[in-house]
Parts: sequence; structure tokens; C-alpha cells
Amino acid sequence: MKKIKNIFMTVLLMLLSVGVVACSNQKNAKSDTLTKNTLIVGLNPSGYGPFSHLENGKLTGFEVEMAKALTKKMGYKIKFVPTKWDSLIAGLGAKKFDVVINDIAVTPERKKAYAFSTPYLYSRSVLIMRSDNSKIKKITDIRGEKVAAATGTANADLVRKFGGENISSPDFSTAMELVRQKRVTSAMNSKESFLYFKKTQKVSDLKYLQASDTDIPTQPVAIMLNKDNSNLQIKINNALKSLRKDGTLTKLSKKYFAADITKK
Repeated sequence: MKKIKNIFMTVLLMLLSVGVVACSNQKNAKSDTLTKNTLIVGLNPSGYGPFSHLENGKLTGFEVEMAKALTKKMGYKIKFVPTKWDSLIAGLGAKKFDVVINDIAVTPERKKAYAFSTPYLYSRSVLIMRSDNSKIKKITDIRGEKVAAATGTANADLVRKFGGENISSPDFSTAMELVRQKRVTSAMNSKESFLYFKKTQKVSDLKYLQASDTDIPTQPVAIMLNKDNSNLQIKINNALKSLRKDGTLTKLSKKYFAADITKK
């Protein structure tokens, strides 16, 4: 009888132990996002589009629509946190938001500190200048010249790489005004951004020079997140794969860029 009682007590203790562990795991279960079932997105509404901008006080643009479609696939809600460009990456590191979706080019330097999703579009670099500029005929012609690009961006890195003096501009529209006023000889940015700007603003006084793939390879653009969040990275990649497969990425690309730039 005593032996049976001991066996019973042993089994009871084991069950209690399992229950405590299970409760502890549930209590300590870590959400993939800062707010459960909500993806908090840091972005910089630039004012010109096509990636994200305010229209009648409402956020819109390619990346805004893509982010909404992405979270729908994930079964998450979405919250946008408009942030100045200079504070975006620092804000991600400080965990003010879960991800940054802001035309972020994937570079070796950034990959050392942050994780990225699979690319959702591919960007080509151009120099934007006044239509009467006959001095700049190739990318290397910016050596010693003042070129507008936002501080901390891949564009600013490229300006320095080819010997130009980077003049910081907080947004695309400001960069275009610097070019028009001859305060810089050109601006380094993406082809798709300029084409959108030219179309919507009915621009006729500016032109662009596209860099060759030899000089500046096509840049993959992806969602940036912290390296310690591999579970969220997997979920985002699966959702992006679905958006690519069902044609959503292509549809949004053609809507905003009049071309499919989601494929390399």
C-alpha cells in the first residue's frame, strides 16, 4: 500500500511540474511584434511619393499599400509610425517599431547590424540634373562636384564613392530644388522616384542619367528588421512570397511606377 502511495505521489508531482512549466512558458511566450498581432512600421512620408506620402492627411504610396497587403496575408493589424529619415534606423534599433519599410537598399554594411526580408523591388540609380546641363555625361563626372543626397542613405554613399561632395537634402523635393537653383550640379536617387516625380509634377526642366550596372549594380530593396527577430522575418518572407505569386506586387508596381520593378 505504501509503495502504491509513493508511486501516486511521484506521478502527481510530475504532473504538477509539467503544469508549472507549461504555465511558465505561456507567461513568458514572446510575441514576434512589439504589440501582439500588430506590425508597427517605421517610415518617412517624403511628400513626393511614390513610396509613402501624405495625401489629404492620409498615408498612401507603393510601400503603404504593400505593407497593408503584407499584414493582411500575415493576419496582423498594422500601425504606421511616421519618422524622420535620420531617425528611422536608430528607431528600429531602439525598438520603437518592428520594421522599417522605406525604400531601404540592402547593403553589406547594413546586413552586419540588421536583418532583411527577401527583396520586394529592385532599384536603378540615376543622376538627376537640369535639362541644360551638358557637363555630366557619365557617373564619374561628379568627382569634385556638389551632389544632393539624403544623409545616411545608399545614395550618399555612392556620391562619396565617385568623388562627389554630398550635400544633404531631407527629401526628394528639396533635392530637386537644390538642382534647379544650381546649388548642386545633380542629385543622386532612384530612377523610379524621378519618373514618378516627373509625371506627377509635370517636370520639363530636369533630366536624368542612368548609371550602368558596371558602375552601380541594381539594388535590392527590402524590409529591415532587427536581427533577433528571425520568427518575424520568416513570416514576412512567406507573406511577400504570396504577394509575388498572386500578382499583388506587380499590380502595385505598375500602378505607381508604370512598370514592374519587383523583378530583378
